[in-house]
Amino acid sequence: MTVLTAGHLLLATSTSHGSNQPTGFVGSLLHFHGPAAYALVGFLAFAEAALLVGFFLPGETAVVIGGVLAGLHQVNLGLMIVIVVVCAIAGDSVGYEVGKKAGPWILDHRPMKGNPGVAKTTALLERYGGPAVFLGRFMAFARAVIPGLAGMSGVRYRTFLFYNAIGGVLWGVGYTLLGYVVGKSFERILKQVGLWSAIAIVSVVVVAFGVHHLLKRRKDRPVQPTSVSAADDKT
Repeated sequence: MTVLTAGHLLLATSTSHGSNQPTGFVGSLLHFHGPAAYALVGFLAFAEAALLVGFFLPGETAVVIGGVLAGLHQVNLGLMIVIVVVCAIAGDSVGYEVGKKAGPWILDHRPMKGNPGVAKTTALLERYGGPAVFLGRFMAFARAVIPGLAGMSGVRYRTFLFYNAIGGVLWGVGYTLLGYVVGKSFERILKQVGLWSAIAIVSVVVVAFGVHHLLKRRKDRPVQPTSVSAADDKT
């Protein structure tokens, strides 16, 4: 999901009608500061698994934006990290309880019903157990559904919480710091080369990530079985 994050950051730095103000949905997030920014980023980190918001907006995008805000001196970096980590762990715990109590019903309704990613995530959980909770924290789709699937599959909460906490800390700290570096770097580039040159640099990075992502998806795409020929039907 790095491509999504980079793409959203590009949208955040886009301008319109010659304005130096960022536009777009993610760009609008950069206007938040103080308590409003903490509340919004924390909610999105919490809701990714607790409310399945991750199907529509990856939590890492919000977390990176939180780091960018810290890099732009609109929030405190340390406090943002604490809020992200706590909300991520708490959100997954809620997702676990929801899956434990209402898992079958959720699987029978959208966006879970018929989603091929659910079967893959379930297989990951069945193969690795508790460690899959940690691994799933760094996989976009799995991050949204694995807490609920863990609760449904009978993974003990003590085991779940252990791996959830480790993954939440590493994920929250890592992506917030990534955003912080992006924010500081963009601010520095903006001062040195100007707005449009900075946007061009970010664009190159986004395109590079996009090409890499598409090539990886094509490589990982399963080979479709060939149809049986008419000659084979006669034999």
